[in-house]
Amino acid sequence: MPGTESPHSTHRRPDDRFPGSGRTAVVTGASSGIGAATATRLAAEGFDVVLGARRMDRLESLAASIGGRALPLDVTDPSSVEAFAGALDRVDVLVNNAGGAFDANRVEAADLDSWAQTYEVNVLGTVRLTKALLPALRASGAADVVFVSSTAGLVSYEGGASYTAAKHGVHTLAETMRLELNGEPIRVLEIAPGMVRTEEFSLNRLGSADKADAVYRGVREPLVAEDVADCIAWVITRPHHVNIDLMIVRPLAQAAQHKVARE
Repeated sequence: MPGTESPHSTHRRPDDRFPGSGRTAVVTGASSGIGAATATRLAAEGFDVVLGARRMDRLESLAASIGGRALPLDVTDPSSVEAFAGALDRVDVLVNNAGGAFDANRVEAADLDSWAQTYEVNVLGTVRLTKALLPALRASGAADVVFVSSTAGLVSYEGGASYTAAKHGVHTLAETMRLELNGEPIRVLEIAPGMVRTEEFSLNRLGSADKADAVYRGVREPLVAEDVADCIAWVITRPHHVNIDLMIVRPLAQAAQHKVARE
């Protein structure tokens, strides 16, 4: 009936120019890579974007360029998460993007400190922030929680156990939350990218520019951060009764985790 639509409804006309208008989106890990690209894209879609990360110099520069708000955030630090959540008046969308890989060791050569760091950043940090923002997400009346996982959360591979274990954790976290929040107006959405070439991911994992470059050598058009940002923007701008449970996105050159065409 006319006049009965919720003020938070996201059932929009396909020709709406700014589908995020009036909605606040929080993006973690927003100082570089997929996070920075997502913050930029969502600002262009009309969202009020809150950028969270540790490197405030980069964060503030990006926030100024897109008209967003930069707040310090270390998802591994409970006090940082508490302060971040306390600074927000409204949250309609949470993009859990903060994460990373820190080694490529076989299990027999496992660095347990690296394993702990990987799990803390990707899994516990994600749980910590999601838990802190859930009351605000509920209050929005039509919320979205996006988990940026990985195809590593679906398929294992040699030398990737610390990262694949953590991303499997993120995948099951998304699945579990979707079950637990069933019946509430909160969508739980998961984006699982395959090979994405960003300026820092493989460098942080492998420790040298040469090793990082070798990951993508000969691969025709690996994904870039903006490709994943495009997917994130698309899933959260569907009518709110449409839930994209899991989107797997790879470059055309990558048929599977272990099958990559190289020229």
